[in-house]
Amino acid sequence: MKTTQENIFSSKTLSYFLQLTDTMNYTQAAQILGITQPALTQQIKKLERTVGTPLFYSVGKKLRLTDAGYIMLKTTHQIYDLLNNATDEIQQATSSTTGQINLGILASIETKVFEDFALELYKENPDLEVNFHMLTRKEIWESLENNRIDLAIMYLPDESIKNWKPYSSKKIISDDLLFIHHNPKFADKKKIRLKYVGDRPWVMYPEDYYLNQTLRETFKNQMVDFPQTAARYTMPEQILKFAINTHTNTALPKSFLLNLDLNKMTDDDIWVTEFDPKIRFDLKFVYRKNKNEIPRIGRFLSKFDDFLAKKDYLSRLAK
Repeated sequence: MKTTQENIFSSKTLSYFLQLTDTMNYTQAAQILGITQPALTQQIKKLERTVGTPLFYSVGKKLRLTDAGYIMLKTTHQIYDLLNNATDEIQQATSSTTGQINLGILASIETKVFEDFALELYKENPDLEVNFHMLTRKEIWESLENNRIDLAIMYLPDESIKNWKPYSSKKIISDDLLFIHHNPKFADKKKIRLKYVGDRPWVMYPEDYYLNQTLRETFKNQMVDFPQTAARYTMPEQILKFAINTHTNTALPKSFLLNLDLNKMTDDDIWVTEFDPKIRFDLKFVYRKNKNEIPRIGRFLSKFDDFLAKKDYLSRLAK
């Protein structure tokens, strides 16, 4: 028979509880977890019976945490932190040239430089396994919290992240979003203001992607209506292909466009222009604090610095 502690602190129970606190919506949480809403409700009710008090309450259609719910949330994070720290301490005694390194890479990021680095690293350390995981922002943060990835490669700043205390970051490059359009009136312009970019529909990233939300926030701050959307794709190659073939507008990172023949695009009446003001963000490694003290992680970051010292990141992207 399971003890009270086993009932409360089973990994499934905690993951269900955390997912519900994240979305504060039973339907959304159940969809993300891949279970039915009644099954999730049953698990939460079971947890509440075990601790002897409600963890959630409703105000209209909105779900809220009770005082006991906040205590449970704090305790759950402490449990995850304790387990992650124990894992890190164990791994700190391991070799710097063997084992696995799991990278969580934001799905919209160009991976060429990281792929080239992994090839070079393998030649020197064939016993070190580097795994690439292309993830959404939400998946990245869940994977960091649960120690499923060692290093995240993502864009910052990210206003959706409320608690930075457990994490550290290391800058790779600063990047800019550039405007891709078909309007000959702006062909010779080096910069363009947002109020002029809505002359036709746009093809964009999905709504919950970082670059799409960054664009939305910039339009909002400039008090300009967001453009009509013609289509959404997850990869920059897909977005550019659609924009070229449908004569729609878009915005893509400068780091991605460096790998393209911009002169050929101009010959095809496709122009690339900076925004005014610039839409700038940083590409960074993000990891749990002290993760870089694990020998293979610290060595990975150091070797990546050496790799860029030979030839910088943007030069490695350019043709």
